[in-house]
Amino acid sequence: MRWAALLLSCAVLASPAAAITGRQEVVPAERRVRPYDAKIPGCGDPWVLGKVAEHFAEKEAKFWNSNLQIVEYENIRRIGWRPWGLDYIPRRFCTATASLSDGVKRRIDYSVREDLGMISMTWGVEFCVHGLDRNWAFNPACQMARP
Repeated sequence: MRWAALLLSCAVLASPAAAITGRQEVVPAERRVRPYDAKIPGCGDPWVLGKVAEHFAEKEAKFWNSNLQIVEYENIRRIGWRPWGLDYIPRRFCTATASLSDGVKRRIDYSVREDLGMISMTWGVEFCVHGLDRNWAFNPACQMARP
């Protein structure tokens, strides 16, 4: 039994070129069986900013018993587009300064992701407001919300 396992592992390691290089061929997400089109809204798109504000207000009210809301965005810019390569689901990473209803301005990092919204029917957004990641979902300091 041990000899069979040894022979099988040797055959697997010796056969494909990918095992030698450690990298498989890149298949862009647009050429998969269920392809992506990589046409997702930009960082300043009103739909994106509205979804972030809506989800933030809902999270604050539902989980933290807070009435905080995002009232305005400034300095909106993209910080990454498909940072992990063509073979991953298209994502756009953004950052901005958000003015909150308590008068405090905070940095917000967010991403727009293709087909990762409700039941894969639309774009998905994910965000982290610096200083308000109370459940530490994107710890440390919202780093996990960035590329």
